[in-house]
Amino acid sequence: SSLWTGLDVALGSNARLEVGARADRFDYRVASSLAVNSGKGNDALISPKASLVFGPWRESEFFLSAGRGFHSNDARGATIKVDPTDRVTPVKSVTALVPARGIEIGFRTAVIPNAQLSMSFWRLDLASELLFSGDGGTTESTRPSRRQGMEVALYARPFDWMVLDADYAPSRARYVDSDPAGASIPGSISAAASAGVAIDLSSGWFGGLRARYLGSAPLIEDASVTSRRSTLVNAELGRRFSSNWRASLGIYNLFDVRANDISYFYESRLPGEPAPLADVHFHPMEPRTLRLTLQYNVDTVSPNAPGHRH
Repeated sequence: SSLWTGLDVALGSNARLEVGARADRFDYRVASSLAVNSGKGNDALISPKASLVFGPWRESEFFLSAGRGFHSNDARGATIKVDPTDRVTPVKSVTALVPARGIEIGFRTAVIPNAQLSMSFWRLDLASELLFSGDGGTTESTRPSRRQGMEVALYARPFDWMVLDADYAPSRARYVDSDPAGASIPGSISAAASAGVAIDLSSGWFGGLRARYLGSAPLIEDASVTSRRSTLVNAELGRRFSSNWRASLGIYNLFDVRANDISYFYESRLPGEPAPLADVHFHPMEPRTLRLTLQYNVDTVSPNAPGHRH
């Protein structure tokens, strides 16, 4: 259950303060096949937040935001006592709600005709990083971390029939404690970007082109093994024949790029192998795919509605 409250205060004609707080309570009950790992409990957290906004000046404003939040852990980790594999090795339980502290500073402007531009710099500190285990298919609570980066976004409408958008977000993620294993967070990509164009002509033709870029990521803590960067391009072309009928052709992975959607590094063992082997395990990106869509929109206007023509 959650409760949120907020207050906006005007600080003159060109500044305002936004403050708020959120209270969360998480109740959980776990029924494990191992009785020792069963249990119930609750956790609660209060998260204050504040933003200071300056502007607008010439259709631009600057902002500074800070606050506290959280991520939740698997409830099974909050009641666990022993390793379910061997049923005897003690395991330290984790808190259900993990606090996070964040700060962001940036600006947004509409001074460019028919366009909106924003840029921000941010930092996020987590009391424990939530890491997905590709081998087990579950998430696990790990070490405290710090993530920091920036984001630039542009939205433009140069013509009534065209929309352009683009964004770029590089980031750096590291564990902040000391551990000989290393400081890199497995699976944390170095950058993400996207760009697209969409058209919608009065003649009925419409379409678009969109590209997505994902940078490389460390797959283990010492970053000696990394994933490969990838770029995916999708396209669409279609036409409206009436207010009800439209057809479109979508082409996914336009250039038939061979890359991976996600990669993990862990030990596995195939039949016949004498011992487990540590290697990269991945989910490949879908090859070039075409999808033809014929769409009919049902007129939802009531026959008795004013202006309806029989």
